[in-house]
Amino acid sequence: MQFYCESLTEYKRLKTREVRIGDLLLGNFHPVRVQTMTTTDTMDTIATVEQSIRCIEAGAELIRITAPSKNEAENLLNIKNELRKRGYTTPLVADIHFTPNAAEIAARIVEKVRVNPGNYVDKKKFELIEYTDADYAEEIDRIRERFTPLIKICKEYGTAMRIGTNHGSLSDRIMSRYGDTPIGMVESAMEFLRIARGISYHNIVLSMKSSNPQVMVQAYRLLVKTMFDEFGECYPLHLGVTEAGDGEDGRIKSAIGIGSLMEDGLGDTIRVSLTEDPELEIPVCRDIVKRYEVRSREYEAGTTTSAMGSKLQYDPFHYQRRETFAVDNIGGKHVPVVVADLGKIERITPKHLQSIGYSYDETTDKWNIGDAAADYIFTGHQLLNFALPGTLKVIVYADAWQKAGDKTKYFPLFDQSGYAFAREKSQSLNFVQLDCKDENEDFSNMGFLIARAGKEDFKKVVLCFSSTSANAMQSVRRMFFELEKHDIRNPVILITDSNWQTPDEHLIHFATETGALFLEGMGDGICLGYGNKAQMENIKVTGRTYLDVKDIYQFTNNTAFSILQATRTRISKTEYISCPSCGRTLFDLQETTAKIRSVTHHLKGVKIAIMGCIVNGPGEMADADFGYVGSGPGKITLYRGKEVMKRNVNSEIAVEELINLLKESEAWVEP
Repeated sequence: MQFYCESLTEYKRLKTREVRIGDLLLGNFHPVRVQTMTTTDTMDTIATVEQSIRCIEAGAELIRITAPSKNEAENLLNIKNELRKRGYTTPLVADIHFTPNAAEIAARIVEKVRVNPGNYVDKKKFELIEYTDADYAEEIDRIRERFTPLIKICKEYGTAMRIGTNHGSLSDRIMSRYGDTPIGMVESAMEFLRIARGISYHNIVLSMKSSNPQVMVQAYRLLVKTMFDEFGECYPLHLGVTEAGDGEDGRIKSAIGIGSLMEDGLGDTIRVSLTEDPELEIPVCRDIVKRYEVRSREYEAGTTTSAMGSKLQYDPFHYQRRETFAVDNIGGKHVPVVVADLGKIERITPKHLQSIGYSYDETTDKWNIGDAAADYIFTGHQLLNFALPGTLKVIVYADAWQKAGDKTKYFPLFDQSGYAFAREKSQSLNFVQLDCKDENEDFSNMGFLIARAGKEDFKKVVLCFSSTSANAMQSVRRMFFELEKHDIRNPVILITDSNWQTPDEHLIHFATETGALFLEGMGDGICLGYGNKAQMENIKVTGRTYLDVKDIYQFTNNTAFSILQATRTRISKTEYISCPSCGRTLFDLQETTAKIRSVTHHLKGVKIAIMGCIVNGPGEMADADFGYVGSGPGKITLYRGKEVMKRNVNSEIAVEELINLLKESEAWVEP
């Protein structure tokens, strides 16, 4: 199995072809560009111009505008002229789906066009058709005939193009041969890319978007591998998680998908798709990109040896959880555990446990346990003076553990030498923390631990991996490679501390460094914390309207569960797949999303898609269980899976009808 990046154990950016978009250069080690998409009606020139300016002034380097028909495509000229008249030269991108004629008009006006190979030529009917090789070749010829005129216009006008595959809108032809898979997404784009290369057009960017970060990451990796195998080079990559949603969940899901790829040096431009005003996407993009700017400056192009062709120790193109044995309720077939770090609280009381999912009722003397309740708490040197909920367990430093009365509730945390020389250890569960930073030292220390403790005693150990290195994710990943190489099957908890400042920065840091590993099946638990108390306090000061921070421990606990939910490794709540709105949107997405969330948030494990229009409707919903899709002004169509259940429902009663559909489908429970 080949690599898809320059290195799996250190940050090295992937070299891609250089693409020109107006005066902006993309790829070939140029800075990662940030972009967004307008949500105004494209026919409203002034509204679109003014929103574009807000995005540009927020830092957007490209502005995408929907052009679903010839009229909108033609009006791009008025928008462009008005922006230029006001002194803004930021490149514009026309977003095209079903209308080749609109693309051909737009390509003569704006600096870049985006086409979706799933619906640019094909009309998706959700039909399974058996294609012979001859039938398939005939379909490709049909695509070549319809797509070539656009390529020639782009060549003539110097217009760039994004070939943007979406997981949920693969053509019937692709679905019939490859299924709803990452390789199907890759082949959908490659068909169009081969046609463009055939007539020497290379000003191309590619994307592989999905609302599922796991699918998205696998598809981009496969795309890079496929391009290198076939062409010996890679075109620039536009990264994004489509329909990520709003608020904390949208940021976490985007950071996991985009950040996982950027950790491996992939990505030349990014867009964070949030169900919020587009200018609010840009700071989130910047928070993701700035993590790699220092690393990029330290990396000199051409000084590395390409890893293409080397052998991997695992399959990065398919999810498979690392095989471990269980120690208590950690590892094996258990879902990943959440450890809440309460070690910085001077005196922990029952009230503090409310922040991590446990509420105590003094009247009944009982604990109520929520779906997002932490499994363990770390209290440092502190032993608690109150009775704990039945399911909750405590991790303390080894010296404190020796003084604990109830050793069925308290378990010791050792450093490496402390465990190796400890006279007393738990007979059932011990935690051993390792800082993964030195390639030569890390595993020799592990070998010493095993030899000193003995293999049987070591089977009672849960490893806790953290890293203080600049490339923390890669350093921890390298340790997993060593475990695999030496057939060590102990479960591992991922410990990540954040030294950033704002809520967004913390969310992105946590989601990227732990989410990337969970997507690869590495990790049996998660523990999030902060470098110091000042950073924790800053969360309360800078909380946003979408994030009601009662306290920092609630924030961190919710983030841990959201990361596990986004990586599909532990489901604890309802999941919303919500498009970011655009000029095609037929209702107020932010208001509607909030309304649907308020009445369905208790439906654990149910995936609900809220889509602004029929373009981002049944296709873009991908793996949603239910869909709420704008089908006309004031009209909503409701889906179960990809099947229409209720068509053209009046928007005033549509949420109520969605609840009725959930009840009919036996997916509803009373809150």
